[in-house]
Amino acid sequence: MDARQQEILGIFTRTRALLEGHFVLRSGLHSGHYFQCAQVCQRMDAVERLAQLLLEKIHAQRLTFDTVLAPAMGGLVIGQEVARQAKARYIFAEKENNVLVLRRGFTLARGEKVLVVEDVVTRGGRVIECLDIVKLAGGTAVGIAMLVDRSAGSARFEVPAVSLLELSFPTYPADAVPEQLARIPVQKPGS
Repeated sequence: MDARQQEILGIFTRTRALLEGHFVLRSGLHSGHYFQCAQVCQRMDAVERLAQLLLEKIHAQRLTFDTVLAPAMGGLVIGQEVARQAKARYIFAEKENNVLVLRRGFTLARGEKVLVVEDVVTRGGRVIECLDIVKLAGGTAVGIAMLVDRSAGSARFEVPAVSLLELSFPTYPADAVPEQLARIPVQKPGS
């Protein structure tokens, strides 16, 4: 692990965003580890630094964008900070009838270049929903930026994706939870 990765992991550890126990993830899978990014996102100094590091990776990929789109709830804080530092427009998608949609008068212009920003990706469901929103609205998704890629790169998208941290802790379907994990009380901290 290089110095930059150690710094990022240190931020998550210091803010108590990386948890250990028995968790049910948003995907329904069970895990012994959980990234509770809400913990890091309450510390604006940490959010500012993480967004700065994320923008470095975005620029290294030569991704240019006019607008940042973040899925609520997880992507809200980091999405807004990435947009602020990049001096880009910021909008978010939120659930309506259990589907992510643009509300509150948010629209995208035809061809508007959009970067989707998320906190943690395990399978990429909310990111894919955001990409669909951009496509249906006539915008152009140019990339995805995430704080943590829990899939360690196995989540695939139709546009380039960058993450600050790629980790893959084991996950298990509800009917295949190992005995040592099953003995720990289940928590569902929320995304």
